[in-house]
Amino acid sequence: MTSWFAILAPLYVLALVFATLHARRGTHSSEDYVMAGSDVGVALGFLSFSATLFSTFTLMGMPDFFRVHGVGAWVFLGVTDAAMAFVLLWFGSRLRRYASENGFSGVAALISSRCGSQRMGFFYIAALFAFIVPYVSVQVRGISIFLFAIFPDLLPVWGWAGVIVAVLLVYSELGGLKAIMYSDALQGLLLLGVTWLIAVRCIGAYGDVGSLIERAGEISPALLSVPGPAGLFDTQFLLASFLAMTLLPVTQPQLTTRIVVMKDMHSMHRMAVAVGTFAILVILPTVVIGFYGAIVYPESSTADFLTGVLVRDQPGMLAATVVIGLLAAAMSTADSQLFALGTELRSLLSGSDAEVMLRTRIAIVALAVAALVLSVSSNDELVLLARVSFTGTALLAPLVMACVLSRRAIPRFLPVVTGMAMLGYLASLFGWLPGTVGALRFEVAALGGLALFACVASCGRGRNPGRVPPCSSGEEGAGGV
Repeated sequence: MTSWFAILAPLYVLALVFATLHARRGTHSSEDYVMAGSDVGVALGFLSFSATLFSTFTLMGMPDFFRVHGVGAWVFLGVTDAAMAFVLLWFGSRLRRYASENGFSGVAALISSRCGSQRMGFFYIAALFAFIVPYVSVQVRGISIFLFAIFPDLLPVWGWAGVIVAVLLVYSELGGLKAIMYSDALQGLLLLGVTWLIAVRCIGAYGDVGSLIERAGEISPALLSVPGPAGLFDTQFLLASFLAMTLLPVTQPQLTTRIVVMKDMHSMHRMAVAVGTFAILVILPTVVIGFYGAIVYPESSTADFLTGVLVRDQPGMLAATVVIGLLAAAMSTADSQLFALGTELRSLLSGSDAEVMLRTRIAIVALAVAALVLSVSSNDELVLLARVSFTGTALLAPLVMACVLSRRAIPRFLPVVTGMAMLGYLASLFGWLPGTVGALRFEVAALGGLALFACVASCGRGRNPGRVPPCSSGEEGAGGV
């Protein structure tokens, strides 16, 4: 495998260099740099969206969920991601309509404008930072540990983390969003291919899918029922997970950006359908890999299971491709999220185009360095924040949706209440507050309460003078976005 890795890794780096150079040729302004020219087609759009969504968790998280918790993971992963595609279609249409009427440079600027205070935009960025940077850092650390376990004599863990961050910084700083999207597309195809190749080999070991699942059920019958052997997938966990994951297009800035940079509404609609299809295609093989692990590695740790099923049990070329795919997936998620945070900050800056772009690039480098430092010094609290990243950012959904959907001014009490709910959620995670409110999990109760506040905020004030009448045709050109 080491020989194959030495051959394939430079080829992947060359592909990144080519993508970056190609992206730079089409970058003539700051808008091209941060919004990819707002002319992204369906193929690049859905591959970039999907790759950013399905990162290293595809091969390092999903199979282990099926191995440990059984078929309930399908509700957690398959059903929720398919439902998320419908939210993407619905919310994306309304966001693009808003962008065509009012312009769009970022959700932070949108919130600032609708709430009448720039501080509200900085609150949004701070809330994202609290959950996204830990998520990025833990992903970088996870893949670095994995690479160190495979190549212990090549680089230490911190060295692998530094290489990952350095590479993603080079092509994102040079090529902007378009270079990142090209990298995403490459990673998405690579990840989908190797996941299915591993799944086919797992099926081949037991003849067919039915025999493999039946054998896993003989070892642990609870794997074939809900809530699973560990009792994880109870109703409230599934509800909280469903809400957090279906709201990703609303709350994750790297996904929101990919909605508005599509060249037209028709392309965005087709992209949403393609993302739902990709979700099913990439999750199905992880079911097989997980049940294979339940048979072959029932008592192994997560690290031993992943190293075994992804590397030791595979031929050299496939194992090397898997390692490169995981490395690419880690970079794909990290670069998209860090670049999106930098873009959100840019939307609040003023000054000449050159000054704003310089500050944006500096901010992206600073965020990447922060993620690198946190990945090297990762602790239990950081890992906890990373695990609940999507749930924490989901609490921003009522605020964002009110700003996009409402035709009235948004009172400042809504961001304030949202901030209080997020602080309360953090306190509940660290045990400073109860984890439940009555019979409900804290995050479910908080999201329900914020949705109620958002409805009140949307209906209780006069018309926002900054809004214009809706487009009569329901369509817009790329120029408005």
